Amino acid sequence: MQQPNTDGPLDRAFAVIGYVASQTRAASVAEIAAALSLPLPTAHRLIGNLEQRGLLQKAVGTKRYVVGNQLVTLSARVIGAAFRTARRHAVLRAVAAEIGEQCEIGVVRDNVVAYVDSVRVSQPQGLQFNPGEAAPLHCTSSGKIYMSRLPERAREKLCRALTLTRYTETTIVDVDRLMEVIEETRKRGWAKTNEEYVRGVVGCAVPILSPDRELIACLGVSVPVARVSFTELDRFIAPLQKAAALLSETILGDNDDDVSDAS
Repeated sequence: MQQPNTDGPLDRAFAVIGYVASQTRAASVAEIAAALSLPLPTAHRLIGNLEQRGLLQKAVGTKRYVVGNQLVTLSARVIGAAFRTARRHAVLRAVAAEIGEQCEIGVVRDNVVAYVDSVRVSQPQGLQFNPGEAAPLHCTSSGKIYMSRLPERAREKLCRALTLTRYTETTIVDVDRLMEVIEETRKRGWAKTNEEYVRGVVGCAVPILSPDRELIACLGVSVPVARVSFTELDRFIAPLQKAAALLSETILGDNDDDVSDAS
């Protein structure tokens, strides 16, 4: 991996954030300093400043660091802004028109799915996820995708830490069953929900990945079961995956188009 530039104060701060964000476990000050070739006092000072601003925080019960809540919130807003360009919103409009249902893009923030963009069909009848709204992880397709891409130990830890609220008769509230479904999602590469958040509404979602296969966001659809059965959701997967691939190609490219009105 290419060593990040640490010439200036801002460069060093971004390097520290980037290193911590790339780790699968909490990192110590010494590990951060060694990885970035920083003097230990410099690393302590930088990390302290980032912690004060909520960009880093100590893992519970340790002196090791993970990304902070402010950074998570900021990253979700940045991703949302990146998707709300005319070019990417056009992709969302096109797939919504193709399948004839509302499509939405969601990211995970503070252990909930936060929706950053959506396109309605002309006569919406299903569950409408609008930008700015949030939904639980355990009973949404986007939430299942997010959890399926975590390392196994982190996935189990999160499942056991979540409050598995029962919203409908089919909400999964058993931890072991939830982990089975998430493993099925991991193997399949996409997720479905069967009236688990709102009675009478089914849905599915696919991941939007960066060029290095990291999860950026999820592209999903929610529809009334009276119109589309849980089994029939499978027909939406191919067009959603095609649109997700287009979004993946553009999300990290040159951003030379205007921000969409997302209307």
